[in-house]
Order: sequence, then C-alpha cells, then structure tokens
Amino acid sequence: MRLISQDTMSQYSTNFLLLPIPEYPVLDCVPNKIIKLVVLGGSSVGKTALVVRFLTKRFIGDYEANTGALYSRKFTIDGEQISLQVQDTPFVSLEDDTDSICCQEQINRSIYWADGFVFVYSITDYDSYRVIRPLHQHIRKIHPNANIPLLLMANKGDLLRARQVSSKEGLQLASELGGTYYEVSARENCEGVHEAFQQLCQEVSRMIGSCNGEKRRGLHLVRPKSPNMQDLKRRLKQALTSKGKSATTL
Repeated sequence: MRLISQDTMSQYSTNFLLLPIPEYPVLDCVPNKIIKLVVLGGSSVGKTALVVRFLTKRFIGDYEANTGALYSRKFTIDGEQISLQVQDTPFVSLEDDTDSICCQEQINRSIYWADGFVFVYSITDYDSYRVIRPLHQHIRKIHPNANIPLLLMANKGDLLRARQVSSKEGLQLASELGGTYYEVSARENCEGVHEAFQQLCQEVSRMIGSCNGEKRRGLHLVRPKSPNMQDLKRRLKQALTSKGKSATTL
C-alpha cells in the first residue's frame, strides 16, 4: 500500500561517495544545491536496505553492523543539478518500557546537519513504530523553529501476516508529524522506495530554493577520496555469490 501527498520529481543519474560525519558550521544558500537527508529508526527495520535500494535498485538481505555511512549521488530536479547526501545511522531505541529514546551522539550530529528526515519503522515490530513519535520530539528540541521536511516509511510491507502496525496507524502518525507516508517493501518494492525518496528530495529542494539567500543550517561536506561504491559492490558480490552457492547445492 502506498499513500502519497506530493508530486514526483524528475529522473536522476548516479554518483556515489562515502563522506565523513561533519561539524556544525552554517552556510549561505548556493546555486548548486546540496540536499542532505538522514535516515532514522529502530533496530532491524531495514534502514540500510532502503538506502541501498534507492541508490542501486538492488536488495541485500544481510548487512554488517551499521557504522553510519554517508552516501552521495548527483541528479537533476527541474533541470537543476543537485547533489544528494544520504546519512545512514545506527538504530534508536526506547529506554526500558518508557517512551523516551536513547540516541548516540552520532545521531544527534546527523540530526543537526540534515535538511530532511526519513523515519523508518517495520510493520512487523510495534516497538519500532513507538520510537518514531519521541524521535520526532527529539528532533524538534534540536530544531525548535525549523521547517522539517519528513518522510515516514513503513517497511517490510511484504510481511503482511506478521503485521503489528496497521496502515491506518501509519497514516495517522504521518499526518500528526506533518510528513508524507509510504508503506513499502525494501525486498519487493523498488519503485515505491524510489518514489518516496524522490518526493522528499523535491520538497527539500523547494525549501532550499525559497530561502532567498538567508543562512541555511547545516554545512558543506568535504568530498572524500574514497567512494563507497566499492563497498556497495562488495556487498552485492557477496550476496550474489551466496545465492549462487545455494542454487548449486539445490
């Protein structure tokens, strides 16, 4: 199921780079836009799988521990060249049985840095859904007066028999937070994942374009020497090799 509220954006070309986590300076708006997104959510909800789906159109079921990689790609919106940076993050957890969350400092730095936010939960894990509301409140403490473009992604939409969170609950939460809602499957729904990320990029692009030279929170990231494309290729190769061995055994 997919529920959307904004227009889709134009197609893009790929260019991936691994970037370091930054400090907190402030820059003026510049003609060549840099769109910065951070992907947040609980444990094992598929954050990295969604990012890789968006960047490569591939699905990988198993991942190494999330170290918070930052990816970059170039594409075009309405004829304008855009640099997109997507920050993957470690998981956010609830403290005991409360609705308070525990965030690593790395996540706080990413929240400070980002222009747009992707909240991810699994429809098969109600606790991951419970994380989203206090996580949004935490972001509001860091950016109390800022316009916060956000996307709420309910992942693992292919596991309907294990569903613990209804589509209605997801849509209500997105409406409460002022964001767009998508129910997707990183495993089976490449188009839905792409459409969700693209719409958020378009919203952020419009926000940046409307700042009219005012100071923009965030920062310019130094382009690194080593592209993370090699890491993605390595993971894809491992996954394909594993599948090949299984097929041979059968």
